[in-house]
Amino acid sequence: GLSRWTSSFSLSGRWTFPFPGFSAPLMLVDCQMDVAVVMDSSRNIGQRRFNLQKNFVAKLAAMLRVGASGPRVGLIQASDSPKTEFVLSSYTQPKDLLFAIKELTFLGGDSNTGKAILHTAETFFTQENGMRRGHPRVMVVMIDGWPSDDVEQAAILARESGINVFLVSVAKPAAEELSMVADRDFMKKAVCKDNGFFSYSIPSWFSTTKHARSVTQRLCSLDSLLCSKTCYNSVNIGFLIDGSSSVGMDNFKMVLDFLAGIAQSFDISDIGSRVGAVQFTYDQRMEFGLFDHSTKEDTMNALRGISYMSGGTSTGSAISYATQNLFRHPRRGHDFLVVVTDGQSYDDIRGPAMAAQRQGITIFSVGVAWAPLDDLRAMSSEPKDRHTLFTREFTGLLDFIPLVVRSICQDFTEISEIRP
Repeated sequence: GLSRWTSSFSLSGRWTFPFPGFSAPLMLVDCQMDVAVVMDSSRNIGQRRFNLQKNFVAKLAAMLRVGASGPRVGLIQASDSPKTEFVLSSYTQPKDLLFAIKELTFLGGDSNTGKAILHTAETFFTQENGMRRGHPRVMVVMIDGWPSDDVEQAAILARESGINVFLVSVAKPAAEELSMVADRDFMKKAVCKDNGFFSYSIPSWFSTTKHARSVTQRLCSLDSLLCSKTCYNSVNIGFLIDGSSSVGMDNFKMVLDFLAGIAQSFDISDIGSRVGAVQFTYDQRMEFGLFDHSTKEDTMNALRGISYMSGGTSTGSAISYATQNLFRHPRRGHDFLVVVTDGQSYDDIRGPAMAAQRQGITIFSVGVAWAPLDDLRAMSSEPKDRHTLFTREFTGLLDFIPLVVRSICQDFTEISEIRP
């Protein structure tokens, strides 16, 4: 019980760790990350095992060597409703953090793990809470037995937000209990990636502290945190905008709204995704480069502020121009070019499009009105159906926003699997 805890905690002078046979924390090389620990505080775990869970979490925190410049840890309890106990910036001294873990009170209630994951993904990782940009975000979810709610949707949201979800499951359901488990694959669905790395099973709460070192080492394998980079925060998107006379001012504004809708979906920042734009007629005009705006707000303002050129249509030379000028900076992340045009090009588009694709640029061709389908398909990347869109009316463009965003994410995932 708690007497074991209290006796092994000495906060005067040199403090000791609350575990037998555990003196100095394991030295870990630069384990820079922001960690949310989601503890199971449900009634079926009970007070005694809850205390063992606190022991385990404290040992994990001690091994991580939490500090102002090292890893930071915050904690959420899963119960009927999730409860954030403390955030990343609450404790930057190990002894304060361990004391806070020791002081946690058991809540009881259902183990609504899905609800807790959702709450953590949506509210926990903010700059106000001490999240640091550029640091991997990790969620360690402790679970006793099985969750009483659905974890799948919550986990998808966490993944899409760039959070690496680890599941530490203790005392897996016994054979006779399986009928009570709503979703037997909950482990696979909850984790960042179902590759064995993100799920960890411990047979009983009594043996958890023996496993703290292995769990810590996994958390600190920064290269394996596959969910840190997502399509939303790791892509470079170039917009190639037809400014020819046939478009007209009102329709041109609709094109800009369409492109702003795509940009709005991404996490644009100096370390996140980047957006640039080129307008073309017979000539090309660099409206803004990938590195000109490092916030979403500035990018959106720049997009909406583009003035209409008017002129002819040379889509091929515009693709070459964008390839050479927009994507010339060697930058991490995957490159996408969204071409919007309303008519036939006066020059060859196949050659420039092939050259761009050889350079690793994925091309979406979006045609309106008189844009010939053959041209659109010749420009776009494979699979053609995913990367070629056509609408008779400019008003139809807005319907394409979710399609383009989803396809960029699908491409990103597929490309990442081939060349991370």
